[in-house]
Amino acid sequence: MFNGNVLRDAVISAANNIANNKKQVDDLNVFPVPDGDTGTNMSLSIANAARELERVNDEPAGKVASITASALLRGARGNSGVITSLLFRGIANGLKGADEVTPENLKLAFNLGVEAAYKAVMKPTEGTILTVARIAAEYAEAAFNEGKDALGVFEAALEGAKVALANTPELLPVLKKAGVVDAGGRGFVVILEGMHSVFKDGVIIKANNAVAEEKEEEQEGRNAAGEFETEITFTYCTEFIVNRENENDPAKLRAFLETIGDCVVVVDDEEIIKVHVHTDHPGKALEEAVNYGQMVKLKIENMRDQHERAKHDAQTKKPAKNIERTETFKPVAPTKPVGFVSVSAGAGLEQLFKDLGVDTVVSGGQTMNPSTDDILKAVESTPAETVFVLPNNKNIIMAAEQAINLSTRKVIVLHTRTVPQGITAMLNFVPELSDDENAINMSKAFESISTGQVTFAARNSDFDGHNIKKGELLALDNGKVSFTDTDLEKTMLKLTKQMLKKDSSFLTLIYGEDVSDEKAAEIESLINEKFGDKVEITLINGGQPIYYFIISVE
Repeated sequence: MFNGNVLRDAVISAANNIANNKKQVDDLNVFPVPDGDTGTNMSLSIANAARELERVNDEPAGKVASITASALLRGARGNSGVITSLLFRGIANGLKGADEVTPENLKLAFNLGVEAAYKAVMKPTEGTILTVARIAAEYAEAAFNEGKDALGVFEAALEGAKVALANTPELLPVLKKAGVVDAGGRGFVVILEGMHSVFKDGVIIKANNAVAEEKEEEQEGRNAAGEFETEITFTYCTEFIVNRENENDPAKLRAFLETIGDCVVVVDDEEIIKVHVHTDHPGKALEEAVNYGQMVKLKIENMRDQHERAKHDAQTKKPAKNIERTETFKPVAPTKPVGFVSVSAGAGLEQLFKDLGVDTVVSGGQTMNPSTDDILKAVESTPAETVFVLPNNKNIIMAAEQAINLSTRKVIVLHTRTVPQGITAMLNFVPELSDDENAINMSKAFESISTGQVTFAARNSDFDGHNIKKGELLALDNGKVSFTDTDLEKTMLKLTKQMLKKDSSFLTLIYGEDVSDEKAAEIESLINEKFGDKVEITLINGGQPIYYFIISVE
């Protein structure tokens, strides 16, 4: 049996292991489009849990599992990150109320994790992380029936996961053709291997130097005083998590906090309440919170002091670390019936969505998948009772959907898979219609849009019948590789001709940050010369990374 401290160390070890190996997992992605996909998303997701657990000590295994699952859910990025969080949510349900990890509750935990993950995926595909987790659960159950101890049950699950991973190319032809195993499945095995190091040998796998520096930069780069671009009204940024111990309504805690501060966020599920508030009286916030349960991960920061330090650093020109920009949003009270959150990358696209009526834009896309928590914060900062979310990328939809049950607002996630679909959805919103009517009408509208994309191949690949060489231009027609080329003008003319139909009326060309205004105008002129008599053509500077052009046909 393993106690809570051992389980805590196992999850931290798992987070370090997937962080150390994320590039190898990323490289297993068979789709040649540049994508910081599976390994990166899984690493960022579970890293959120590891940070929470670093402050946990001598808690029962069930509590540790619960904290892990909640943190993973909020940190989940991309489909692989969301599925990982759901697997751990099921595991937490299997260990609920348990002081230690036993053979029986471990077997149950694996089974419930698989059940939760399969239920969340609309069309489960075998040969993916789902299969690897399912076979792992089957091996765990067999080991339990044979009378194995907790370590034996876990080792059987790890063995099953490895067997299933090796077999994924037999289930998915695209993997076999590329000569690789499933990336998500490999990531899950890496996570289990990290946990096994602690369960078997008591050794936490350490993060390599690059990972450690990345974490240090992330922590140093965060500053409560810079969290919101508004005047500092209250002194202390106060954050904590309450492990729920009764049925007291979190809405009452929110109401109290709003009387002593601002920027209040209270998010809860069955097991925790996550709190953020700016106040002059953090002690009063904590005193009220103990009525709901025990507090963990308590953090109080003096924003006025941090603000003065930041001003001093700026005046003395202290060099800033080169870290990824992290968006923060100020939570606000609803002042209107309906609002919108959209995900997109590029200043031009951000402004376009705002011009169409989007309240809050989350930076993200192919190589930067926002987490569930990122989307949740954007929703909470939107001043509306009902918030429509436009993911605009198929790998962000699942993360967005997890925010539905975490938000205080009514959240409707439209399954927009591309930027043109998001734009069309906004154009078809009718204020006089009900939320449900708008959801149906907007979905019907964007499903009729065809999207073309021109990017570059990130790796050599034999994919979907195409022998693709690294650096070649990739022409994508509604997400599928259509052809490759080396000339941007030829690629745009060919892809446009291929996408236009007899009934097409509008053609929108959105050019990215790597295309000059002059080059974009030149390509527009060529396309207008060829097809201007058939469709109305619009050129937009989207400023998006990765994609030289995004084409919308309607």
